[in-house]
Amino acid sequence: MADAISDLRGRARDLDLDDGLAARADQFDLPRGVIYLDGNSLGPPPRGVMDRLTRVAGQEWGVDLITSWNKNGWMGFGARIGARIAALVGAAPEAIRACDSTSVNLLKVLSAALSLRPGRPIVVSERGNFPTDLYVAQRLLEELGGGYALRLIEDAETDLDGALDADVAVVMLTQTDYRSGRKLNMRRVSDAVHRAGALALWDLAHSAGAFAVNLDADGADFAVGCGYKFLNGGPGAPAFVYAAEAHRETARPILAGWLGHAAPFDFRPDYEPAPGMDRYVIGTPPVLSMAALETALEAYDGVDGRMIEAKTAGLGDFFIDCVEALVPEEAGLLLASPRDRTRRGAQVSFRHAEGYAVMQALIARGVIGDFRAPDIVRFGFSPLYLTYGAVLDAAVILAEIFTTHEWDRPEYKTRAAVT
Repeated sequence: MADAISDLRGRARDLDLDDGLAARADQFDLPRGVIYLDGNSLGPPPRGVMDRLTRVAGQEWGVDLITSWNKNGWMGFGARIGARIAALVGAAPEAIRACDSTSVNLLKVLSAALSLRPGRPIVVSERGNFPTDLYVAQRLLEELGGGYALRLIEDAETDLDGALDADVAVVMLTQTDYRSGRKLNMRRVSDAVHRAGALALWDLAHSAGAFAVNLDADGADFAVGCGYKFLNGGPGAPAFVYAAEAHRETARPILAGWLGHAAPFDFRPDYEPAPGMDRYVIGTPPVLSMAALETALEAYDGVDGRMIEAKTAGLGDFFIDCVEALVPEEAGLLLASPRDRTRRGAQVSFRHAEGYAVMQALIARGVIGDFRAPDIVRFGFSPLYLTYGAVLDAAVILAEIFTTHEWDRPEYKTRAAVT
């Protein structure tokens, strides 16, 4: 194995020297001795975030008090952050608002999309979609009644065309599968959906900040995404919501709140939706969380989406090569992600019968990824702070864990509340 590691070390050194995003790592201060491969679940804070939180809490809240809504621009958080996110997902600055959670935003846009396709009672999604998306759709459709139903397919790449008919109103898909990391071609899928007269709704939870996304150009009608994964906005950071230009003035989300009113400070008793994306806002923005997300997004300033995508794909390719070169075949570790980088998002997953224990052993050695039932070991590759050298180090430790059977310890097999 020593020769293989030496060869891979040379490759890693060359790749790191050629990395156009290498300087971005200086904006992060990860704990010493940690190789963080879980940015697809919770991104680490860029350096400026803690100072911003201290300033907002101490001065803007503690001293300026309620005057900060005007003096310090608190009310404009949703639009400002939305414009920053729009630059990462190929949307016009006015097309996105940061607000609420991904689940709440999904309810808004799914209900809005259904209102635009009366007489079509079917929503199509994948059976393996992230559960919260399915739960939101199930409850909404149950409450609407009247024949509304969720039609589940196994794989959008192979089964979507057969599921599209004149009853379908919306196709609701997550672009990057949370277990395998498989990435759907947004343009191809959206075109198929539109040919059937339906609308395309995308969940970008594992896409935004991970690779180039082009919502406007690729025909998305609606989209949602979260701020705490690759966007590094902090635990439970605000999510975002997108609507294509054609739907901003016509769609009516089922949820309404005072800040989505055309004149919120007139305090009228009857609802009148605000123009454009403001109608997708419900209530008061969470100021501390918004401030953290806004500052975190500065790490992406001036970064081209193509550079992000190339780095993400390169890290994934290299990790697969390292694992397959170093981990013995008899270990039973099987690649669960697409090998083709054009079909893979910013994570690489492997299957193993004792995947949970394997991940706990890795975490004990300072390599942090996560586990998804029933047998998925996930590794996320943020393009901003990871190096190829760190990726190789993670693979070396993974190989050692299998070689020594370190994973087969009782304490690594006891499930924690969060996996």
